[in-house]
Amino acid sequence: MEIFLQPDTWVALLTLTFLEIVLGIDNIIFISLVAAKVPKENQKKARLGGLTVALVMRILLLLSITWIIGLTEPILTVADFELSWRDIILIAGGIFLLVKSTLEIHHKVEGQHESEDGQKVTKTMSFTTAIVQIVLLDLVFSFDSILTAVGLTDQIILMVIAVIAAIIVMMIFAKPVGEFVDKHPTIQILALSFLILIGVMLIVEGAHYHVPKGYIYFAVFFSLAIEMLNMRYRKKNA
Repeated sequence: MEIFLQPDTWVALLTLTFLEIVLGIDNIIFISLVAAKVPKENQKKARLGGLTVALVMRILLLLSITWIIGLTEPILTVADFELSWRDIILIAGGIFLLVKSTLEIHHKVEGQHESEDGQKVTKTMSFTTAIVQIVLLDLVFSFDSILTAVGLTDQIILMVIAVIAAIIVMMIFAKPVGEFVDKHPTIQILALSFLILIGVMLIVEGAHYHVPKGYIYFAVFFSLAIEMLNMRYRKKNA
């Protein structure tokens, strides 16, 4: 392990870990929203199960790095547009996020019904369905995460350590994030809107138009900051 005696190794590891945590924000949002649909007693298992699947998937993808790089090779060319498996995965994931988020927003705005005693009825999701949805999106997010890692370093051990550290941080914050999102309806709508934005970004990336992720995350945090001010204002006037 001579590489750990070099300062550049620790700089690369810290940078990669930070980027993996940042890239995991959209993953946490999606897992939190899906877990909130599961019966209360299974929500913790859904969150931890989803993140565990993400960890295993990313490590397996790292160990198959040659195959991953091969997925960026064109498999279909139409005019001047080249389509690879990477593009197909990103576009499919983006469409899934768009459809899922739009349906969820519609359900929250229009889809709640009242029972005979006047109580609102909220549809729940089975644990298995939640895990399947989380796994499908984990595949897309993991793919994007691994390609970022490959662009920063060629040391597999550093990638694995960074991914494990990032997932541990996500596991620690998944519960408070999930509870906060579940407690505030306006934050739920905002989070779903973020997922629509991320879905559009994935589709655009699959179409070979690069969108700097810094713009996306700035929009996310700026919108969140404004909503925090709105929540404080509403609380003060209440």
